[in-house]
Amino acid sequence: MTIEFFLPIIPPTITKQQHRVTCKSGKPIFYEQPELIAVRSRLLAYLGQHKPPKKYTGPVQLVTKWCYPLTTGRYDGQYKTTRPDTDNMIKLLKDCMTKIGYWTDDSLVVSEITEKFWAEIPGIYICIRRLDNDRSKARLKI
Repeated sequence: MTIEFFLPIIPPTITKQQHRVTCKSGKPIFYEQPELIAVRSRLLAYLGQHKPPKKYTGPVQLVTKWCYPLTTGRYDGQYKTTRPDTDNMIKLLKDCMTKIGYWTDDSLVVSEITEKFWAEIPGIYICIRRLDNDRSKARLKI
């Protein structure tokens, strides 16, 4: 089963790694910024519209293309080489997809392709492909 869709939102620039910390009774307490809470809520709302009818239970490939709004001096389709880092961007997205029920656990994502671009039409393209779990087909040939 393969599903693909486009979320017509401005991709977030804040990531799950950007926690705040305070001290209470001499112990650090980590908390999320209000902006991160809002981003999570928006992602959950959009992702909920595309929830697969049945959870993935085996290995999957997750392809994402993050399209950020054009800024001065950038062109449509140009790679975005500024923050946020792709590894940090994908964590929040996968956590939201797990919470909604795309898969039983995000450890099932065994292959990821994540790209970020400047684009005339901002949003996030997502494609999830079920992969064959047959070891004889999955061997890496170098």
